[in-house]
Amino acid sequence: MNKTFKILKKVFFTVILILIIFTVSGYTYLYILPKGPELTEVTTLKKETDSFVMNAYDDSERKSIKVWTYKPENWKNEDKILFVMHGGGRNADDYLDAWKDIADNNNILIVAPEFENKYSNYTTNDYQEGNLFTFFGSKNPKEEWAYSVIENIFDYIKKNNKITNETYDIFGHSAGGQFVHRMVMLMPEARIKTAIAANAGFYTFPDEDLKYPYGSKNTPITDNSIKKSFKKQLIILLGENDNDPKLGTFRETKLAMKQGAHRLKRGSNFYQKSSELATETSSIFNWEIDTIEKVGHNYRKMSSQAVKYITN
Repeated sequence: MNKTFKILKKVFFTVILILIIFTVSGYTYLYILPKGPELTEVTTLKKETDSFVMNAYDDSERKSIKVWTYKPENWKNEDKILFVMHGGGRNADDYLDAWKDIADNNNILIVAPEFENKYSNYTTNDYQEGNLFTFFGSKNPKEEWAYSVIENIFDYIKKNNKITNETYDIFGHSAGGQFVHRMVMLMPEARIKTAIAANAGFYTFPDEDLKYPYGSKNTPITDNSIKKSFKKQLIILLGENDNDPKLGTFRETKLAMKQGAHRLKRGSNFYQKSSELATETSSIFNWEIDTIEKVGHNYRKMSSQAVKYITN
């Protein structure tokens, strides 16, 4: 009996040691060691397709990010700037491609950041959930939120291209739609003019009893800040045929399923809940909802429908 106990004790402490080593190694790799593509030389944006790599954070060189751009031939300072946020595939170049003809026809500078991550199939906290928390649950500083990176890219482009635009628009599809609506809720001070969240898989409801990312519990969202978010122009863009959970990556946790059985229902419920809260709190409510007929979970078709909100 004593011998068995000693063996079990040894196994127990060995497992604990392995878990500690794994956790420390994982945390070090994900949040301490420098990572990302190599920085590129600072130059002005070229006509049509271009890309550059910059430091993601203002006060740190620990993380870099690649940014794709498309600049129409006739684009000039003070013309529209649109950030395009990719889906869970993190294929920013594909999303850029979907907007090229639209950009030419409407003279819009497209900026498509690429939130690269080798483990994107297993973690979402660094992108669509905004990097508010590490994979291990500890809080990240606001300077390292994914939303702050967008503001940094805007400043970088302005500074190096003598651009004086004071605002930008932003469109996101699927995981990008999650990103966009959460950015509006968590950073209402961001210089966004119009935000479009298309085909998001699930939402952060303005409910302080629900833990993030399903609700606003344990986040900086307050009664005052949500009023500022409601003032922003946010379009919840849904596809009439986006009612098949098998399309794309679809979260089916208990709390996600409470939002609705599919993306179309979840988007409708999110908008309704937000509208009701705005009424209850006598808030100015500039959010809209639009359902595109005969379109499912398709970023190209949703992009072609979204542009009307940018050019109006």
